[in-house]
Amino acid sequence: MKAAPADQLRLLDLQALDLSLDRLAHRRRALPELEQIETLENRVARLADDIVLIQTEDHDLGREQAKVDADVEQVRDRMVRDQQRLDAGQVSSPRELENLQSEIESLKRRQSELEDVELEVMERREAVQRRGKELTQEREEAARTLADTEQRRDQITAEIDAEHEKTAMQRGELVGTLPADLVALYEKVRASSGGVGAAALHRGRCEGCHLQLNTTDINRIREAAEDEVLRCEECRRILVRTADSGL
Repeated sequence: MKAAPADQLRLLDLQALDLSLDRLAHRRRALPELEQIETLENRVARLADDIVLIQTEDHDLGREQAKVDADVEQVRDRMVRDQQRLDAGQVSSPRELENLQSEIESLKRRQSELEDVELEVMERREAVQRRGKELTQEREEAARTLADTEQRRDQITAEIDAEHEKTAMQRGELVGTLPADLVALYEKVRASSGGVGAAALHRGRCEGCHLQLNTTDINRIREAAEDEVLRCEECRRILVRTADSGL
């Protein structure tokens, strides 16, 4: 293939733009905020699940507490009625009086037992509600951090996209000035060579594979016409001659 030396030199400019585009794309994919956002999203979701479990436990304890409260109230009411009968002298039979007094004592013990259970349930529920508040606070803090991180990601992404668009525009303008067949060869080589389609020959070394050319290859290049498009024998990239090629 033939191409003007100036066009071959501009392949190096095209390559530089493409490398810039590749770096921008990699930077966009590898933003640390992306991993942070994923971690925070998982944390917010996990905390939300924990809060649901805590709320369920609080609801269950609330029902348990309500039942114990009702039992205590029932025992207390019955004990009050018995005490009122006793105080009013409505019981005349000694045996019935003894039974009534015994029942009142039994109810007092039952009330004490139920009140202990009631206190234990209340303490458990208070601990659960306290943990629920802590989890809610943690979730709110994580959600705020997530929002801040997403905002930072969006800002950085916008900057990268703007730079990418500017570079892509420069690339398009440059490609428009180059021969189509030269660009096609460059694109083909670049696709099969890790994103580098053209490399400078610098002091006898290919800047694509970074290998020093042997004397035979140097002589071949020295004898080649200026408009001949050369390829590195090692990496097969387009080899562009410059003032620093060492020829």
